[in-house]
Amino acid sequence: MHTEQFYEYRVWDLPTRLFHWINFTAVITLIFFGLVMLFKKDLGITSVEAKIGLKVMHVTVGYIFVANLVIRIIWGFVGNRYARWKTVLPSSGQMSRVQDYKQSLQQGKPLQYAGHNPLGQLAVGVIFLCLLVMTVTGLIRAGTDIYYPPFGSIAAEYVAQPGVDPASLVPYDKSAVDKAKYDALKAFKKPFGTIHIYTSYFLMFLIIVHIAAVVRVEVKEGGSIISAMFTGKKYLRDRAQDADEQT
Repeated sequence: MHTEQFYEYRVWDLPTRLFHWINFTAVITLIFFGLVMLFKKDLGITSVEAKIGLKVMHVTVGYIFVANLVIRIIWGFVGNRYARWKTVLPSSGQMSRVQDYKQSLQQGKPLQYAGHNPLGQLAVGVIFLCLLVMTVTGLIRAGTDIYYPPFGSIAAEYVAQPGVDPASLVPYDKSAVDKAKYDALKAFKKPFGTIHIYTSYFLMFLIIVHIAAVVRVEVKEGGSIISAMFTGKKYLRDRAQDADEQT
């Protein structure tokens, strides 16, 4: 009886796997709260207290999201081979590798990769760019909407009326703020909110594409790509293009 040979590769280390699942959970939770805030009137949420409460929950989860992303950025310089940015993100000669990979798919003999395939690297690059945009715009809105760190104290000091303690300001309460400065802050933060919302829509689209691509690769090419995000190991039918030796 013939037993098919598989090549085992230790790919995703524990910090990388933890980042993936924490990030996934945080993003889904943020999307949920974001949609509730966006359609709060349709859901019958009208009080200022509820509006602030939703913002606080959204921002609190956002801090977990940001902390997780910062750790992943650092880990991209010190983690194992497949966690490092030079392996994860697109690099010189990327389009040539994409063409080789696409040609192998057309021939029915897909090239095997221990890490991300060339198309996957492009997708990961776009996803991380979106995460960074969401981080910057989200932190700015957290500061300008409800005076939360790291920019909240700056926004509060700017809009507070003379003699008013900035720390005493209540979000959306205009009684203790300078109207002209408050309106100026509102105009300043608006484009960041727009970018934040539309980037979140694009990120939702990317999540769907990502899941579909992972399922397709799992079914068509093998490689135990889904289980690898739990175990850290990939099992390939052929030697990986991006590994020097079997591990």
